[in-house]
Amino acid sequence: MKMFSRPMFLIILHLMTFLITIPRVYSSSPTCNVPERFLQCLDTQAADPGSPNSRAAVIPTNSSFSTNLMRTVRNLRFASPCTRKPEAIVAALTETHIRATIFCCKLMNLELKIRSGGHDYEGFSYTSPVPFVILDMFNFHKVEINLADETAWIQSGASLGELYYNIAKTSKVHAFPAGVCPKVGSGGHFSGGGFGNLMRKYGLSIDHIIDAQIMDADGKVYRDRRSMGEDVFWAIRGGGGGSYGVILAWKLKLVRVPENVTVFKLERTVQEGAIDLVYKWQQVAPVIDKDLFIRLEIKPVYRTTSECKTKTINVSFIGMFLGSPGRLLNIMKQRFPELYLTETDCMVKKWIDSVVFWAEYPENAPLEIILKRISVNEYYWKRTSDFVQTPISKEGLAKIFQTMIYHSPLPRRVWMQWNPWGGRMAEIASDATPFPHRAGNVFMIEHFMNWYAPGDEREKVFLAISRSFKKAMTPFVSKNPREAFLNYRDVDIGITTPGYNATFDGAKVYGEKYFKGNYLRLVNVKAGFDPTNFFRSRQGIPVLA
Repeated sequence: MKMFSRPMFLIILHLMTFLITIPRVYSSSPTCNVPERFLQCLDTQAADPGSPNSRAAVIPTNSSFSTNLMRTVRNLRFASPCTRKPEAIVAALTETHIRATIFCCKLMNLELKIRSGGHDYEGFSYTSPVPFVILDMFNFHKVEINLADETAWIQSGASLGELYYNIAKTSKVHAFPAGVCPKVGSGGHFSGGGFGNLMRKYGLSIDHIIDAQIMDADGKVYRDRRSMGEDVFWAIRGGGGGSYGVILAWKLKLVRVPENVTVFKLERTVQEGAIDLVYKWQQVAPVIDKDLFIRLEIKPVYRTTSECKTKTINVSFIGMFLGSPGRLLNIMKQRFPELYLTETDCMVKKWIDSVVFWAEYPENAPLEIILKRISVNEYYWKRTSDFVQTPISKEGLAKIFQTMIYHSPLPRRVWMQWNPWGGRMAEIASDATPFPHRAGNVFMIEHFMNWYAPGDEREKVFLAISRSFKKAMTPFVSKNPREAFLNYRDVDIGITTPGYNATFDGAKVYGEKYFKGNYLRLVNVKAGFDPTNFFRSRQGIPVLA
């Protein structure tokens, strides 16, 4: 038997060693050692002095892995044993950790999921059907207030509660227009638009973002809007920042509020005239004084009488007014007397205390409660959005309420929040930011379906109820396209195949519903800033095919 010559043997040996040691860049098949290899990769990247990159990471074999994964999982639908888990979680402490994470995900062909507060309605920030790594921005939560120019820098892992708390500790007459849930992370909230109870006065969060910092797929940091370019700065404010890079921080322009504001909450059932009141609300709420925001919460409830127990609809009218009770009552007497708002219904609060009210925390809770970022009482849910552009008739409202009752196996139920548009929202052009839902909308709907126990069959039942009710709402909402709000992600309006092959036409099914005419511009910005589509998701912005 003829043996290899010594030179040939050395060549083969060298080739075998090379094949064993090179990273499997394009392999997506699961391997038992991917997490360990990822840690090793992190430590081959440039690191901060005396601090290996792997110290910021945990993998499934670490005892703290589950805690790190679950601390900001808001929807327990995506925490089941069958939900694919990340190969690693990197709780970055420095930009070096972020850069190393990006490079190793590229080398190992792993999707990168960026998690700020974990409120993504479809779990896109912490789940994927393909191998992935979570970049957790939890530790990037610094907030710096500068009252001299009425601005703030906020890192993308900071919660809205942390922002509000820091503003209030600095000023009694400043605020920022954003959501009413203090636990929401600023990174995702702002990059999707960000709305709250100051929207009729001041518009969305993105209308007051004046600068930002972002890291691209090559690890380059752009420290301001000038360096990243105005197109990129436009895109990340409402177009989903995670489609372009890792948002490190935002610069905000604070807004002025009175030292005292007025809030109220009134409830009316159908038997107490709720249909007439909701019909009138549609005529009034979008055109009333900009200082007034009245949200509706519409829920099926049991109504018990001496004779029987029946289902009915209860409507809560929840108000935020930037002024005194006297001025509010004068406005309501002129424009909405049917609600019978009285002085005893009005509560005068500091703006920061109104945050506690809107978050439905205990009234006497310490202000520090809004700093709490980790929840312990999460549940299972499906939420979606709609926009209404023509007021719904009384007959239509009666039909909607009856349909809600039919779809609500109490104590579980479908319910809605109706948020009035108008005011400042109608004054900003639809292409000023990627968020296009401006003038022409009467109100936005958020649909809710919650349940509180696990189980695949139970989930199928409640998702079917949610989808059936959403279908029943079709005659009353926007059409061609049926518009949707990016912050309220919904896979039912369309997704793309995981991986690199998202196409312009494939993503158009959801892109036009979220962004309407701004979709094409977002795609063009993506082509220039992230041409390899490294930052991708099932509802991300694709590159042109």
